[in-house]
Amino acid sequence: MTTFARRSAALLACAAFGFATSAYAQDKTIKIGVLNDMSSLYADIGGPNSVAAVKMAVEDSGLKAKGWTIEVLSGDHQNKPDVGVNIARQWIDADKVDAIADTPSSGVALAVSNLVKDKNSVLLNSGAATADLTGKACTPNTISFTYDTYMLANGTGKALTKAGGDSWFFLTADYAFGHALERDTSSVVTATGGKVLGGVKHPLNTSDFSSFLLQAQSSKAKVIGLANAGGDTTNAIKQASEFGIVAGGQKLAALLLFINDVHSLGLKTAQGLTFTESFYWDLNDQTREWSKRFQKVSPKGAMPSMTVAGLYAEILHYLKAMDALGGNPHDGAKVVAKMKELPTDDPLFGKGPLRADGRRLIPAYLFEVKKPEESKGPWDYYKLVATIAPEDAAKPLKDSECPLVKK
Repeated sequence: MTTFARRSAALLACAAFGFATSAYAQDKTIKIGVLNDMSSLYADIGGPNSVAAVKMAVEDSGLKAKGWTIEVLSGDHQNKPDVGVNIARQWIDADKVDAIADTPSSGVALAVSNLVKDKNSVLLNSGAATADLTGKACTPNTISFTYDTYMLANGTGKALTKAGGDSWFFLTADYAFGHALERDTSSVVTATGGKVLGGVKHPLNTSDFSSFLLQAQSSKAKVIGLANAGGDTTNAIKQASEFGIVAGGQKLAALLLFINDVHSLGLKTAQGLTFTESFYWDLNDQTREWSKRFQKVSPKGAMPSMTVAGLYAEILHYLKAMDALGGNPHDGAKVVAKMKELPTDDPLFGKGPLRADGRRLIPAYLFEVKKPEESKGPWDYYKLVATIAPEDAAKPLKDSECPLVKK
């Protein structure tokens, strides 16, 4: 090749690179797909409320004033991994969605996480609890912002065992989330000196817990651990009350309980339940201010659940990373890397690192449901029992199975 030809080729390469960089910098369009349960047992926890929270984050980010165009889509995965993956694939391939958000139901989240990695998109998980998303199933394209089964186990499981609840029996939702929550809680119970006497699996979204509760009752375990969520948890608690389980001396441990569940149950039924969350609307001035804003846009006028609040904060951070990149690179791994590089800071959870495994470090709180006479008004349901430090609420990186973590 002659010197002239080499120079010409170099100039053409530079021009192409410059064009690509210019096009990338000018691309300020983003599509976010909110994928969750819109119509079944997890709809009140997230559902349309999650969509409202994402739209609030888009408005509060200030990116529209900077010339960005941000579109929010929504889809109902029906708590079925195949349905969730099909919606996600359609969004990514045909609708050019950049990020999929929320994904309650761990089976759906794990399946979508694999798809997102293959497509080099982004999964912003707030709803799914399995710690495997930042453990053995972690990818460079997935973030988990709000909570996981490790946090729940090390909050509620440890506290109740230390308080004398040293024998456990589990009622477990028979899918990835329930299995992970029972596994993680069992490990904590035994490590704290307790024993697991047994357990029973129940179908997702079952209406009749009688046979499962009778097995738990006959086990004589001091604590019956409910490794389920949403409508399954509230139905189990209601039917346990009818069976007189708590009155008979056994304690119910709602290993995952949301404020919407307490609202549905009522304080008379829910009083005394102990559980772990990373957010409560009445924690401080900032959470109160935001939650009252959210309640005005909530389709049912509800206060935000933990996962809804986490989703708002996660979307804010995602948009902050996009802004820092100067444009949309349509490269999921690159966006997630930028999210991990930037410090997280939002009005609901404050500051906290986003680790290499995709887990955000935030405090967790052990709460107890108030008695009816202790409540001062609507949605005044929790009293704080203990604060769990961020480093205790997430699995230590030294013990992580995530291949992204260097040890």
